[in-house]
Amino acid sequence: MHKFSLRSSLVFICLLTLSLVYGQRKYSNEFLSIGVGAQSHGMSSAMTAHTSDVYSTFWNPAGLTQIEAPFQIGVMHAEWFAQISNYDYIGFAKPLNSDNNSVLGVSLIRLAVDDIPYTLNLVEPDGTINYDNVSTFSTADYGFFLSYARDVKIKDKTLSIGGNAKIIRRVIGQIGGSWGFGLDAGMQYRTGKWQFALVGKDITSTFNAWSFSLSEREKEVFTITGNDIPESSIEVTTPTFILGTAYDVNFGSNYSFLGSVDLNFTTDGQRNVLISSKAMNIDPRIGFQLGYKRFLFLRAGVGNFQRAKDDITGENEILTLQPNFGIGLKLGQLKLDYALTDIGDVSQVLVSHIFSLSLDLKKRK
Repeated sequence: MHKFSLRSSLVFICLLTLSLVYGQRKYSNEFLSIGVGAQSHGMSSAMTAHTSDVYSTFWNPAGLTQIEAPFQIGVMHAEWFAQISNYDYIGFAKPLNSDNNSVLGVSLIRLAVDDIPYTLNLVEPDGTINYDNVSTFSTADYGFFLSYARDVKIKDKTLSIGGNAKIIRRVIGQIGGSWGFGLDAGMQYRTGKWQFALVGKDITSTFNAWSFSLSEREKEVFTITGNDIPESSIEVTTPTFILGTAYDVNFGSNYSFLGSVDLNFTTDGQRNVLISSKAMNIDPRIGFQLGYKRFLFLRAGVGNFQRAKDDITGENEILTLQPNFGIGLKLGQLKLDYALTDIGDVSQVLVSHIFSLSLDLKKRK
């Protein structure tokens, strides 16, 4: 029994991860829905209409055309679940001409759980326990983006268009992994104080080709624990469309206000969002930003609207939401952002602290 219990607990996180990957196709490549940049998290991801820096490679590649610096870099780091999971982003953007109306961007996202104990060889053939046989592995998701954007003049208005070609790599130690490829497209239209956006993610659907390589001993553990042995398969990420609008206004010479709304339309089956159906779901996100002298920024937002059963009666349906807060500083060529996210009544996960920065490597003209 002792030996069986050890085997049945073989890298529990790995078994859980495999079962999620193998069984739940609705939330394919969900790590790409988290979002990058502390500004966006502070505004509950309501970003597509007004994104204007290197983080546009994720939110809306069309926003890259608003970068004025000759070269810009952005980095972000976040930790979840008591520092078990790490989420990182690094991106670069460079205008290709002096008018800054054509921009190239490159970025990388990594979400990973590292140093997971691999205990299959913990027990020797004679039944003794040898901790020297315990090794570690990582389960990680990678997204590599190659982005391009350019401006199109329409009289005195500006229309920006952009696109992403992205490569997806997902790895579960030495047990399995997948490669995927997808395309995103976006546009921004600016007129006066108003900005509008349309973004299509995975517009041709993104296909992840999974392959697994398990030893006979690992297959035995899957069988003993009642898990299906995973086989090579294709995982499909269906298109997501986002409509966004933003209103940006200055009050005198010191204050500014930015309000934005994004409506996310998903097509992968019914989800628990504010507007839900089998054919399409609509998930709204609302964000605000108050600026002082374009130096200090205070942010707030609400999103992740879900319907849940009342904890007391278990019958009445209540609406839950996720409040977010953030702050930003613009120090010359350096921009520092912080966000505090709280999923409130949606889960028992603790709040997360998110930090990001962007740097113009040369002074703006």
